[in-house]
Amino acid sequence: MFASRRVGSLICSRVAGSRQKHSLPELPYEYSALEPVISREIMSLHHSKHHATYVNNLNAAEEKLAQAQAKAADTNTMLALLSAIKFNGGGHVNHAIFWLNLTPCETEPSCALTCAIEHDFGSWENMKNQLATASVGVQGSGWGWLGYNKQMKKLQIATCQNQDPLQATTGLVPLFGIDVWEHAYYLQYKNVRADYVKAIFDVANWKDVSSRYENALK
Repeated sequence: MFASRRVGSLICSRVAGSRQKHSLPELPYEYSALEPVISREIMSLHHSKHHATYVNNLNAAEEKLAQAQAKAADTNTMLALLSAIKFNGGGHVNHAIFWLNLTPCETEPSCALTCAIEHDFGSWENMKNQLATASVGVQGSGWGWLGYNKQMKKLQIATCQNQDPLQATTGLVPLFGIDVWEHAYYLQYKNVRADYVKAIFDVANWKDVSSRYENALK
């Protein structure tokens, strides 16, 4: 209930103010750059089709909500639009993080992130194993996340269904996400989600994850 109210409040305040249209972010690498871990075909479809659809649907839903608010539409209409905004907005937010969480370059985590992972999980391997197990275990579509709990001042593993955004849903600051919707891997890994999840650590951008962690500490 808390998460739903929080998401709804954030959406309403945004739409009520001056609204700017969302846009599809450019990738910082070529579609083929993450091969052989993620194929060019998957990256092209995932970014230019799936993510683009979330962006377009989010803009359309926000526009309809603004019109509904102006006309003092009934509650059912407003709730239906808020649901569409949450789904498509979550898809946009999640993917914008996901693209930057990946890189074709070899990167190293910061000392701060390394110390935190070793403190909260015992070792890097334990963290990876826990995140992989949680991600593979998501029923249906969703995401596995390494997040930061500001209240408890610790790293945590969490999962979200569908496109629910981590921070608005759980309060955890998203650091590293693994998309386990079938469109993220099926063309290459078929139904073996575990192989995809294991491989994705080979293209993880620990520099980006470290930056997100250090910002979360502020």
